[in-house]
Amino acid sequence: MVKEPSEVSVARGRRLPVMGDVARLAGVSHMTVSRVLNEPESVRPKTRERVLLAIEQLGYRRNSAARSLVTRRSQTLGVVCFDTTLYGPASMLNGIEHATEAAGYAVSVASLRRPTAEAATQAVQRLVDQSVDGLVLIAPQAAEAMAFVRALPTDVPVVAVENALPKVTSVSVDQVLGARMLTEHLLSLGHETVHHVRGPSDWSEANGRVDGWLAALEEHGRTVPRELVGDWSAKSGYVAGQKLAGDRRVTAVFAANDSMALGVLRALHEAGVRVPEDVSVVGFDDIPEAAFMTPPLTTASQPFRDVGRRSIEILLSEIEGGEERGGSSVIPPELVIRNSTSNPRG
Repeated sequence: MVKEPSEVSVARGRRLPVMGDVARLAGVSHMTVSRVLNEPESVRPKTRERVLLAIEQLGYRRNSAARSLVTRRSQTLGVVCFDTTLYGPASMLNGIEHATEAAGYAVSVASLRRPTAEAATQAVQRLVDQSVDGLVLIAPQAAEAMAFVRALPTDVPVVAVENALPKVTSVSVDQVLGARMLTEHLLSLGHETVHHVRGPSDWSEANGRVDGWLAALEEHGRTVPRELVGDWSAKSGYVAGQKLAGDRRVTAVFAANDSMALGVLRALHEAGVRVPEDVSVVGFDDIPEAAFMTPPLTTASQPFRDVGRRSIEILLSEIEGGEERGGSSVIPPELVIRNSTSNPRG
């Protein structure tokens, strides 16, 4: 039977409860409390319930410093990322942070201002010096990814997000599939071809979306228009949209992210081109504002939470199980159809 909290000599105003207080309140040994915290399946259900109830009544919190001495782990994961001003990387980071905290780990983030070998080395070393148990790298740029290859320690488990690194497990959204779905959606509406405003050539996501767009057009035997290049910003989409607005042959546009699609929509509107009556427009990412654009934007939704959860699952399996590094886990996006697409004019 669990004793009343008043029977345990814990002066809450003077000190925090310790494991011994939990043991006395639950009427079990110090070792049993430790087993409930670290190996709960090894403790009988009724005993485990008593211990958990005592923990709740006392408001006991584990001493992470003491635990790290026993387990030789810091219970902290490091995350290295670049350009979190963009929706994609920022959402990836958010998903990873949620998954890490849900797994009972703390998070330490090192954000790079520039994708250089020196910056990558410093960021990784800063986290390694904190004795992190593992690293997650959000490395969507090719130059940044190669900088990480040279900076990575050999004795710390690592998972890369949105880029493949040698001998490192990777987790990514299927950018090729997302681009194919968007392009095929436009073709299924009756458009003869689809024009593309691509992202920067050194980003793996941009290249994957180009590959999916090309594959869909070639598979259906359609003409492949010349790409217009953007930098992920609405301004670059606007500049591309001005060029597209002057070409009467354009009936469908796939912008490589929603921000550039917003710029395209603005340019078309200023030129008197109606969306979707004259030109259909799609984006990629499904940013929160996509549903409130004029018109609401058809796009591909990236499952950032799933990416975060999967990357942490893999990293923890490497930390706790010593699984071999390498391989990839690819998560499909979802096609979200809204009012920015329709059958072509005429």
